[in-house]
Amino acid sequence: MMNFLNSHTEDQEKFTNLVELLSYRAKYQPNRKAYTFLQDGEVEEGSLTYAQLDEKARSIATYLQSRKAAGERVLLLYPPGLDFIAAFFGCLYANVVAVPVYPPKRNQNLSRLQAIATDAQTKVALTVSSTIELIQSKFSQVPEFADMQLLATDTVDISQASNWQPPQINPDSLAFLQYTSGSTGKPKGVMVSHYNLLQNSEYMRQVWQCDSESVMVTWLPVFHDMGLIFGVLQPVYTGFICYMMSPTSFIQKPIRWLESISRYKATHSGAPNFAYELCVLKTTPAERANLDLSSWRMTINGAEPVRDTTISKFTDAFQSYGFQLATFSPGYGLAEATLAVTSVAVKELPNFHTVQTTGLQQKQVVESTGVGKNQTFVSCGKPGIDTKVVIVNPETLTQCAPQEIGEIWISGSTVAQGYWQRPEETKETFDAYLQDTKEGPFLRTGDLGFFHNDELYVAGRIKDLIIIRGSNHYPQDIEQTVEESHPALRLGGGAAFSVDVDGTEQLVIVQEVERSYLRNLNSKEIVGAIRKAVSQKYYLQVYAVLLLKTATIPKTSSGKIQRSACRSGFLEKTLDVVGEWIQESPQIVDLEQLQIESESSWDNMRDSTQKQEKAVKIVTQKSIETWLVNYLSVNLHIPAKDMEITESFAYYGIDSNLATSIVYELSEWLKLDLDPTLLWEYPTIESLAEYLELQHKQLETVA
Repeated sequence: MMNFLNSHTEDQEKFTNLVELLSYRAKYQPNRKAYTFLQDGEVEEGSLTYAQLDEKARSIATYLQSRKAAGERVLLLYPPGLDFIAAFFGCLYANVVAVPVYPPKRNQNLSRLQAIATDAQTKVALTVSSTIELIQSKFSQVPEFADMQLLATDTVDISQASNWQPPQINPDSLAFLQYTSGSTGKPKGVMVSHYNLLQNSEYMRQVWQCDSESVMVTWLPVFHDMGLIFGVLQPVYTGFICYMMSPTSFIQKPIRWLESISRYKATHSGAPNFAYELCVLKTTPAERANLDLSSWRMTINGAEPVRDTTISKFTDAFQSYGFQLATFSPGYGLAEATLAVTSVAVKELPNFHTVQTTGLQQKQVVESTGVGKNQTFVSCGKPGIDTKVVIVNPETLTQCAPQEIGEIWISGSTVAQGYWQRPEETKETFDAYLQDTKEGPFLRTGDLGFFHNDELYVAGRIKDLIIIRGSNHYPQDIEQTVEESHPALRLGGGAAFSVDVDGTEQLVIVQEVERSYLRNLNSKEIVGAIRKAVSQKYYLQVYAVLLLKTATIPKTSSGKIQRSACRSGFLEKTLDVVGEWIQESPQIVDLEQLQIESESSWDNMRDSTQKQEKAVKIVTQKSIETWLVNYLSVNLHIPAKDMEITESFAYYGIDSNLATSIVYELSEWLKLDLDPTLLWEYPTIESLAEYLELQHKQLETVA
């Protein structure tokens, strides 16, 4: 066993599990403060030293040992606070497998919690006295929970700590189950060992330069892997203090996070991408005025797609208060690899790589020439310790050539042991081998990525790729466009995916609404903004838009949007919808007959003795508008009554293929030589019809 913590401290003992680690801290640094919880994100409510944490953990472990619970799984149902930390270590001290889950809310059903409890085969749940009555009431409604034993750990007799018996724990012993992606009915518990945690903590210590003088501020939920492993375990591993607040405190008032960093001279923190967006949008110059962020050495940007625009906006907003671009450490990770896989190292500037969008659609990385449509990716850095990352063609299972996008495969000691009680899924995901070299085993992440200058760039997910009209679209790009289209839409609260409609893949958007907009929700306005933004940027027509109640979109334990669950929820009509728009089936219009009738009227007039100017009036702006409305209605599956002649063609999702077809049909009908780019020069039905009427008049004048 390698030297973990003590390879960089004065003592050279070897730690093989987290129990030895905390016991060491309690013995040699008993009065050193480990954690402080900030009530409402501002006031210090309580603290734990290493000695106090060790004592609480031993007392809770004694209770679990009295039940002979070693090896069993135990639910941890805690609100934000220090009690969770004591309970988590209490489970470790008893060699019990912790299962962190967010406690149920009063108006929330227990379907996911019930599925987790059933999968993990739990018989005991730990919580605190302030929530135990609510949990008991909720459990009484579910027969499966009838025999569940509940314990409020804040009432455990602390004197029982002296009765604790050190268990036999080896490096491969399970520490906890991290329930991650999967439908509500079939959640999957990732088996994370003590060895996984120690290895991952060592990688984070190295790449983020953590030391005993570091200071952390975190609001991340502890039942997510980033909040637990980075926010709770990393401070103990390296021996520095952590100031914690609840996620709610941050969401309510983002400045609290930054004020705490400033107040406590924090060096380390982290959050998903949306949090940095919130800080820019929901803090005022007056609130920022007294910030001093110069102590902040690193901040993770992970758990969801990292956006270059976010990094730029946050840096621009807070550099006057001491924040530096190099503080950002974008990274890539997942629960199946414990937490962190790659990251940009401290003091290194994050790198950006701009590529051609057309190349991405063919899974090729083609550097931008500055012309045409481009996309910028943010580097997620390099792996460390013994982690190996390869990019693999998911169909041939062979390693991709440079500049090819493929599936991210991972090997190394931070890769977890598999999914609890799911041998087939474990083999499929954790036991992959390269087809040509037979190298393995690798963890198949399901994520798409590529390497550039030896750094990993994440491009999306295999299963989430949206393929419409032969073109690939990455959902996270569409999701960003959607959430920026209207102020009522919640950052990081949307999903884009495709569904089959009469044999054709169609784009669906589900998106949370900010709570403050719910009371007077203007669904039509918001839906219109979404459709227009998506169409203008991607030339895609949106088939359906579902606006969801705040904080109800399905997410993984790491806070990532579950697109597959959103898709299922859309199809099964189980999402919490507050507003929606879905294309109607338009009335069938015989465009050929319509065109024939128009041509016939015109031709008859031309052949008559009437004056030419009367014939010209037959092909008018109005008749061309009518033709366009009906043509688009049929081809885009939008009722003619919903077509607005002043809206842009991009609003209706016209791609280059359809645009070419429209121009061709108009050329044939009106006997005009029209350029294929005409729709971009005259971007609405009204403006195009006006132009065509004028061109037709000129043609008739010449004739």
